[in-house]
Amino acid sequence: MGRILEHSAKQLLEQSGVPVPKGVIARSVSEVEDAASALGGQVVLKALVPVGRRAMAGGVVMARCDSEAVEAARRLLGAQVGGYPVEALLVEECLSLRQELYFAVTLHHQRKGVVALASVLGGIHVQEMAGLSGAFHEIRLDPWGRVMPHDVREMWAALGIQGRLLMDVAEVSYRVVRLFFDLDATLVEVNPVGVLEDGSPSRLSEGQSVFAVSAVIAVDDNALPRHRDLAAMVQAGTDRLWRPPTSLERQAMGAAARDPYRGTARFIQLDGDIGFLCGGGGGSLVFFDALLRAGGRPACYTELGGNPTVDKVRGLATVVLSCPGVRGLLVGHNITNNTQVDVIARGVVAALADLSLSPRDFPVVAREIGTHDVEGRAIFEQVGIEYLGEDTTMEDAAGRIVERVYGPSSASP
Repeated sequence: MGRILEHSAKQLLEQSGVPVPKGVIARSVSEVEDAASALGGQVVLKALVPVGRRAMAGGVVMARCDSEAVEAARRLLGAQVGGYPVEALLVEECLSLRQELYFAVTLHHQRKGVVALASVLGGIHVQEMAGLSGAFHEIRLDPWGRVMPHDVREMWAALGIQGRLLMDVAEVSYRVVRLFFDLDATLVEVNPVGVLEDGSPSRLSEGQSVFAVSAVIAVDDNALPRHRDLAAMVQAGTDRLWRPPTSLERQAMGAAARDPYRGTARFIQLDGDIGFLCGGGGGSLVFFDALLRAGGRPACYTELGGNPTVDKVRGLATVVLSCPGVRGLLVGHNITNNTQVDVIARGVVAALADLSLSPRDFPVVAREIGTHDVEGRAIFEQVGIEYLGEDTTMEDAAGRIVERVYGPSSASP
């Protein structure tokens, strides 16, 4: 999953007909000062980092004049919010709101489909409101995007929104729904959907009273080939625990991108000392758990499948072997593996040679089964890599690398 920074998210929303506040991107204190002056002095500064709840982390600051904006910029630029360094700020006009609503469309794994969520209790504390009865209204959406405007109107009507405001909010919400499907998104969240105070000067001449004040968009990485214009907008991060990717994780992404139609790869850096490179799917998870049970401390979680090229295996193995403090390597696939074992062997052996690591001194255990395993075994064993076949369980293979790295009495029973 890739996330899109707020200024790009709002650009996409505005292109879809959703009103957004006037804003300027600033990367220096002087640019912030110029932007604040151009927007009338009273502005909101937002750290452009791909994390949620920035306001709670101090990443969103209101300034009543140019000097306050400058002081806030000095604090924010170069600081970290959610683990990300703040390299740029979104400086926006400060809207006078009479109501903050919430609207999101998301791929809901528990519901096994796409849902839309709406609430009249929007703003930075919306998560705390999630447990309140009646605070949110949820509907399932057609997975093919066949959604009608009346579907979202009924959502807001159920929450008590009426009259002209109902029409305006529903129109904005419907455009958000359309954008979700158009982008192959996993999340489009607008929080708050801001309703302007009566008489507010901002864009009243344009007839706009409902704005996407803050927005989050996440897209499916697998769909990016269909949306090449989004590639420059997407910020990479780990799938499950969102954090900035390490330099090795970025290097692994580059290796995985080689020859994209041959094989898939995923790498998550950990803090152990045994490199882990295994076939993807459930087998890799079982093997990883076996390594933990055996007393191993994995330096990474790496899965590889789909019959990759030698070059892709070599690049990913190089990343695994470059983990700080790595003392050994476990390579393996499940019995149902269809990836060529000789390809894995050539890639791993080449990576070891690139890093001047001799398997006779650096412990490597390969538990491989599958296509061309005879050829693969010969390649592994020729350089001194210990090869274990289908007559060895994952548990025993994990115990073997632990024994070789930590010593004969180290493996857990």
